[in-house]
Amino acid sequence: MKLPSHGSNPHYLYEALGLNLPEKYIDFSANINPLGPPVAIKENWSRFYQDILTYPDPFATKLKQLISEKEDVPTGSLLMGNGGAELIALIGRMLAGKKVLIVQPAFSEYETACKANQCEITYYQLFGPDFEWSLDDFLSKADKVDAVFICSPNNPTGIQFPPSLIEPIVRECEKHDCTVILDEAFYDFLDDYQSFIPYINQYTNLMIIRSMTKMYAIPGIRLGYLAASPSVITKLGRLQPHWSINSVALSAGLLCMEDESFVRKTIEFIRQERERLFYFYQDCEFQVSPSKVNFYLLRDPYCEDQFELFCYLLQGGIIPRHTFNFPGLEGKWLRFAIKSKVDNDQLMEVLEQWRMSHPSFS
Repeated sequence: MKLPSHGSNPHYLYEALGLNLPEKYIDFSANINPLGPPVAIKENWSRFYQDILTYPDPFATKLKQLISEKEDVPTGSLLMGNGGAELIALIGRMLAGKKVLIVQPAFSEYETACKANQCEITYYQLFGPDFEWSLDDFLSKADKVDAVFICSPNNPTGIQFPPSLIEPIVRECEKHDCTVILDEAFYDFLDDYQSFIPYINQYTNLMIIRSMTKMYAIPGIRLGYLAASPSVITKLGRLQPHWSINSVALSAGLLCMEDESFVRKTIEFIRQERERLFYFYQDCEFQVSPSKVNFYLLRDPYCEDQFELFCYLLQGGIIPRHTFNFPGLEGKWLRFAIKSKVDNDQLMEVLEQWRMSHPSFS
């Protein structure tokens, strides 16, 4: 049985499992802002028609300038991309044939991009129910490789790794010429985030990936950026196809970046819903990862294999993200995005029915 390696597009998942896609379903597998795009995107949609009549700015000058001012980083340290996936693919090309360490569990695209470029891949596995680190053990592995991938906030757990952990890793890796790729695709869902971008001025071995599709709910447009030293940006830029980012994405990115109140509103909504969901899970004896963002892992601790729960939810029109292709998880957890209040209520209702039919063994 080969299941889709990503969330979203649920018809592929049901087809792989030999199930019929319900007429009504809720897709919890894609970690997109449940509030939808900023109002400005909808209000200015007609203006995008003019954008498709002209070639896009190949240097993304206006958008990079806005990000530069917001993050206090030179424009020469920024590279815009066709979503985080393109940036990861470019990094994979840059690392072709090198030794790469991936902190697991992690977004599967790191391994996919590195394998496509004949990299030698090893893992550092986070351990325990809270997915913890042993810094000494990690560094003993990192000093034998050319690059390290770290996802923070971590996908799929939703856990935020603190600066007190990340900075020593970057500093130690610099000593033996090891690049640290820090994927911050979900950083803007954190309510206590401390930016790492200023560190690129201090550490030339640090690369930071940011996505704009998750917070602003524009996955169909594809937009993201990478921050690193100018020399790294130049090297990656040479690998990037011309016209990588379309005119609509550039205009939408400007509108999104200017709406700071939208981000604050989202963070507050996600925090409230996450707390509400986690109280319910505690009462119903489900185990969850200590997430700080808009998604989390969940498992029924009374079932070693979560596949039965996975199928039960699918048949009830609830679509979680499986974890069979996350090394170290292998299906022992399910990942859920935080959706609207109505959708979250429906999820809790179905899980409550599961618990009633599958009570604890205590």
